[in-house]
Amino acid sequence: MMLAPFKTPIYVTRPVFPDLADYTDQLRNIWESKQLTNNGSQHKKLETELAAYLGASHLKLFNNGTLALLLGLKALGLKGEVITTPFTFPATVQCLDWNQLTPVFCDIDPITLNIDADKIESLITEQTTAILAVHVFGNPCEVEKIQRIADKHNLRVIYDGAHVFGTEINGKPINSFGDMTMYSFHATKLFNTVEGGALAFKDAQMEQQLELLKNFGLLNAEQVVLSGLNAKMNELQAAMGIEVLKVVEVERRKRHELKKTYETHLAGIPGIRIITNLEGPASSYQYFVIEIDDSLYGRTRDELFNELAKFNIFPRKYFYPLCSDFSWYSHLESARPENLPFSRKLVHQVLSMPFYGELGTDAAEKICEIIRELHVEQKELLNFRK
Repeated sequence: MMLAPFKTPIYVTRPVFPDLADYTDQLRNIWESKQLTNNGSQHKKLETELAAYLGASHLKLFNNGTLALLLGLKALGLKGEVITTPFTFPATVQCLDWNQLTPVFCDIDPITLNIDADKIESLITEQTTAILAVHVFGNPCEVEKIQRIADKHNLRVIYDGAHVFGTEINGKPINSFGDMTMYSFHATKLFNTVEGGALAFKDAQMEQQLELLKNFGLLNAEQVVLSGLNAKMNELQAAMGIEVLKVVEVERRKRHELKKTYETHLAGIPGIRIITNLEGPASSYQYFVIEIDDSLYGRTRDELFNELAKFNIFPRKYFYPLCSDFSWYSHLESARPENLPFSRKLVHQVLSMPFYGELGTDAAEKICEIIRELHVEQKELLNFRK
């Protein structure tokens, strides 16, 4: 018997909120300080606490992750071409555009959906200056292999770490790999400041340059020494972050239980593969993502997506479309479909499931039951497609 739809919509995520009374106390501090932005006490406190939590030797806050990455690339002084992945949120490659850098798209690994490190070296030319990789859905890239390639060819390595808040690789903070790692603190993330972001980086000499870049290039009230932007995190955002950081571990534990529920109840459904398998310190618990093989499941990803909507369930087709399909990249050799076979295949097969602590294991179990019930057996499939 078909299960009943959820009474209220179930979305892919829900923001993590701190205790309202605690946040109100922070707001009182801001009101008393009379300072809303420009490196106030809340900003300084959050920056210090996040550097410690993330194990970052150097960390700077920004008003969103996109500007953090954009200005981080600017600070590195990159030119020419940057090897990157087509399977990411548009902001990753848009930051290259704004720095007048040309993306060179590298196909993805079909298991992790990260950039395929084995295919990077063949794409390097005299114009290549960096590798911009993305830890997709919290699956860490092959950081050591990527670094060996970068060292061999004297390239910079930048990581889009929007999905890896708090993640470790063999006990080491994920931001300890590469030249810099961008974090996103958007409302949809495990840790949020409503909007916000940060750069973790190794070179202490970049501290002042990043401060200048995110504050109009102002050295002081009378000197503008470079062309910058307004990318400062304000005090209200920082206060939100201070309080959300206190509840992140509770949220991680809830998501761990959700993950186990999904894994248990999706097991044995033909054509369903779980992409986000990591847990504990190796996982950010940012997303729970599945791959749908329509030849076994009996429905395509898009068909399942549409059927779930009838049950008031709204997952996301992360990341669709591919960045390489944007019209302004159609002329690039690396964007040609034949050069990106796995990217082009998997972009039509993956689905990010509802994944947030308040969802609860009962709701997750029901979602799995619906997915199981929507599975079409091979016999039925033949009749279904006639």
